[in-house]
Amino acid sequence: MANAVCMGAMLKCSFGVAPSSLVVLPLNRVMSPQPVANIMDSKPFMNIMPFGMCQSLANPMVAAATAAALGVLTPMPCIPNTPAPWIVGAPTVLLGNMPILNNSAKLMCMWAGVIEILPPGVPTVMTP
Repeated sequence: MANAVCMGAMLKCSFGVAPSSLVVLPLNRVMSPQPVANIMDSKPFMNIMPFGMCQSLANPMVAAATAAALGVLTPMPCIPNTPAPWIVGAPTVLLGNMPILNNSAKLMCMWAGVIEILPPGVPTVMTP
């Protein structure tokens, strides 16, 4: 089984230029030094913070800026748009009546990005 994910886990988006960290509110009480996440901890700006600049042409701001720059990809500030919960999680372990978030789960952004959880100890310097 994959590991449970807690507050502060490092995240990366396939179209973001910087890592972010997961914010988990202490709503589901567990015996842990950090709040543990479930698959519903996927709300933009509550749980999912921006990833620096977005490079996805599916993002209307990036598409407009790129068109204005005559087709030269122009990243714009990341505004996560994650309307659905994390995918899969650990269906046999429930937290707040929802599957617990594990480190192999993925979260889809409306701007075509795939958000994933970085393993502990992985350097967080990312290159575009």
